[in-house]
Amino acid sequence: MSDLRELYQEVILDHNKQPRNFRKLENANREAEGHNPLCGDEVTIYLDVEDGIIQDISFQGKGCAISKASASMMTAALKGKTVSESEEIFARFHALVTGEDEEPDIEELGKLAVFSGVREFPARVKCASLAWHTLRAALVQQDTPVSTE
Repeated sequence: MSDLRELYQEVILDHNKQPRNFRKLENANREAEGHNPLCGDEVTIYLDVEDGIIQDISFQGKGCAISKASASMMTAALKGKTVSESEEIFARFHALVTGEDEEPDIEELGKLAVFSGVREFPARVKCASLAWHTLRAALVQQDTPVSTE
């Protein structure tokens, strides 16, 4: 577990300092905003979905290292996936960070498994999952912003 914690810190810091896909997607055909009023995290998710496939995905926003790293890793993991695959990945990720899945399949989650430590800090679960909930809102073209409260 010590190795996973060290990896967690390394990966979180890397994605916070150099987030992947951190930009406004000019050809987005779906987008949604999300807010975490408790800590001030804000994220906008941009999607280009064609024929049920996430052709491109990006984000912009501000927030803590966990929030930004989670959004960054989410965009990298979902680009090229189908909408249904993204829902499955969301479900596995959410179960991982909330502790619903007591024995997560680390290999199945790939790099996202580094967020397993978040379950130890319930207040940080909202930071890690904000981008994911906002993604779901974008996929269904929800008009109202997502809030973690």
